[in-house]
Amino acid sequence: MPSIYLSPSVQEYNPYIIGGNEEYYMNLVADAMIPYLNASGISVTRNNPGDSLAQVIRQSNAGNYDLHLALHSNSSPEHLAGTLQGPDVYYYTYSDAGRRAADIIAENLKTIYPNPNLVTVLPTSTLAELRRTRAVSVLVEIAYHDNYDDANWIKNNIGTIGYNLALSVTEILGVPFISPY
Repeated sequence: MPSIYLSPSVQEYNPYIIGGNEEYYMNLVADAMIPYLNASGISVTRNNPGDSLAQVIRQSNAGNYDLHLALHSNSSPEHLAGTLQGPDVYYYTYSDAGRRAADIIAENLKTIYPNPNLVTVLPTSTLAELRRTRAVSVLVEIAYHDNYDDANWIKNNIGTIGYNLALSVTEILGVPFISPY
């Protein structure tokens, strides 16, 4: 049975411009994904909101997961606050499997994000959740929580985003997508 470590943000200190925070909304997205993943025969382990990033990485590495998927929302640098938009899909620079997974997620996000040209795939070797996890890993910054339009898009599309990301996971893991609904 394929397996995933699902890691919604533990960053409750990142406020959304519309109220709420990153941890809250990313956990809603994870909640929306899980029924689809379970119906598709994918075993899901999920972090706890109270965990530190170091605990999340240790828990992920303690298992034998096929994919580590981190769910986040982004914020602009202070001098650009509120101006940037769009999903950024990160993978570990030296991982071909990570790049493949990030490409699949980005292509699927382009079908639901209002401006598909703003969906980007980015390599990085600095993010601990990509650099230090053993499983193939991807970190999705779903959109910018300091941008009014992006924050509202996340809030108003939790189910659609969850469906879309679950569909991507089944494609990455090579299993048929099955809807529980």
